[in-house]
Order: sequence, then C-alpha cells, then structure tokens
Amino acid sequence: MTTLGLIGSGHIGSQLARLAVGAGLDVVLSNSRGPATLSDLVAELGPRARAATPAEAARAADIAVVSIPLKNIGHVPAEELAGKTVIDTNNYYPQRDGIIPELEAEETTTAELLQSRLPDSHVVKAFNHIYSRELTSHALPAGSPDRRALVIAGDDEAAKAEVAALIDSFGFDTVDAGPLAEGWRIQRDTPGYGPRLDKPGLVSALAGAKRYRDA
Repeated sequence: MTTLGLIGSGHIGSQLARLAVGAGLDVVLSNSRGPATLSDLVAELGPRARAATPAEAARAADIAVVSIPLKNIGHVPAEELAGKTVIDTNNYYPQRDGIIPELEAEETTTAELLQSRLPDSHVVKAFNHIYSRELTSHALPAGSPDRRALVIAGDDEAAKAEVAALIDSFGFDTVDAGPLAEGWRIQRDTPGYGPRLDKPGLVSALAGAKRYRDA
C-alpha cells in the first residue's frame, strides 16, 4: 500500500492523514466543499499530500477511508472504489443523520449500510470508537506496554488483515470483532466506545456490549 484516499477530511480524516504521512504513505484528501478548502491541511502535511475531489481520491486510493456524516453515504463514489478495501469510521447520530429505521430497529449496522452502497468493495469498520485527538496522542510503537487497541470488523479476511497492518503502522494494536454484523459491539454507548483500552481490555468490553434494546 502506498496511498490512503480520504473521502471526508474532518476531525477523524485529517488525523488519519497525519498518521499516514508519518508512516510514509501518500494521502489524497477530499471533502464535500472542494479541494481548495483543504489547502492549509495539505500545506501542513507536506509533499506526500494532495487534495482532490472524492471521486479522484477514491480512484487514487490503495485503501480508502470514508469519514463523512452517515446521512451522506449515498454520495460515496462506488464505481471508483470497486475492488478496494474501504474503511468506515462512522457512527449513527440521529440528531445529525435523521432517523434511519433499520438502525433504530437494530436490523443492521452503519458499516453494513456502507457495504450495501459499495457492493464491489470490501468494507472494514475501524476508527469509530476513538476521539480524533487521541489518534495522534495515543499512538505507540509495537510492543509498548499498555499500547491502545482498536476494533476492526469486516466480512473479508484479507481486507481486515490489510487494515490491521495499517493500524499497527499507525501505532495501535487491533481486536477483530468478526463480521460487519458484529460492528454494533463498538457503537456509541457501548463499553468499548471512548475509553483507552489495551487488547485484553477491549476484548472484555466487546464481550460485555449489549444491544440498545437490552441495555
């Protein structure tokens, strides 16, 4: 992997771009407002970064990150992401996204919604349960005591392995929650959502998660 393409460059996306550049990757940033609005961030990141449209970022990506409000996933460029690993960082906030009945009924997950939008891509859930500022302040080299762990979930084992390697290069361990359908275990208001946990602690938090209807 050489290029991380970002569909959305807000709090999470910009921090992932910083981590990627620090790990020696190229980044292509995009947002809904146009490449010119990303000039300051590109200048900060240096020669490994450039701004583009979402379709251009998707086309350039070896791995793509979708980090936009859930209500906007219908605009994610599907054709350009075909065959690629796509990281979904999203959470469902009804006050921002509006009521989504299938999520209210807990019939699906946010990442499964994105997967349905991107049927030819390999969606992996990641980075949705850590505050953006902690992505750069909590990163540690492999083998460090109390290294923070982050959850992944996905239906494609090769894609999950690819994302786990990326997360390791960014400074975190990983815990595999299983298929996308298990991504609810790290959604908002679950034990693993927010706190800094090492690998055993995060495994325990996932096991203790409850559906909203059972909480």
